[in-house]
Amino acid sequence: MILSPSPRSGIGNVSSNHDAVNFAAEQRFRQPVERLFWKEDVMSLNIDPRDFPDPIEDLPLPGEAATAVLAGGCFWCTEAVYRLLDGVLDVRPGYAGGSAETANYEAVCTGRTGHAEAIEVRYDPRRLSYGQLLKVFFSVAHDPTQVNRQGDDIGTQYRSAIFYANDDERRIAEAYIRQLDAAGIYDAPIATRLEPLDRFYPAEDYHHRYAERNPNQPYIRAVALPKVEKFKQTFARGAMPRAGAHNR
Repeated sequence: MILSPSPRSGIGNVSSNHDAVNFAAEQRFRQPVERLFWKEDVMSLNIDPRDFPDPIEDLPLPGEAATAVLAGGCFWCTEAVYRLLDGVLDVRPGYAGGSAETANYEAVCTGRTGHAEAIEVRYDPRRLSYGQLLKVFFSVAHDPTQVNRQGDDIGTQYRSAIFYANDDERRIAEAYIRQLDAAGIYDAPIATRLEPLDRFYPAEDYHHRYAERNPNQPYIRAVALPKVEKFKQTFARGAMPRAGAHNR
């Protein structure tokens, strides 16, 4: 994603899919590749991710597929993590928090549209609860203590946010944030914003499954794949509690 604290300017219109892919790649390499490497100690966890606490409160289990919209920096990276999670049916990268008129990658990259890069996670609540989605979000998918950035990806479009669809989702997210802050899980307060979900705008086709299709791209190797490996180490088979285990 964008690797400069300064908003991009003077970028021409994206006129084709080929140009769009080149544009997306360009934004991730505005600085030397060695600056891309995500240091694990940047994540401000005070515990081993494998000891990360489950949410005390969780949503009751509905009988059909549900969705959650989460923003944690680069959507290439968060999509790659959530596609590995048992119980996830689909993941779509996209934009949330702004208007339809500017819900496109070129505009969102300016940091002036109000959008966040986000993912829409469709999941089976009989196998995976909303609280468990948040556990992955807070423990390995991103650093929730960073404000308007994730590492060298800087701007409001990279903010940490949970876009809640109803009061129950807001309540569970608020409770979990309070729980984690009270337990001193991080060495800084959680900065994740809770924002009402107005609408989710799917990203352009070339962003979907980007990490999966481009495993050798330097940004993917440096930022997305370490998150994927961290997820695999943290949530090995059987490590995630069954859906509903902590429902209240």
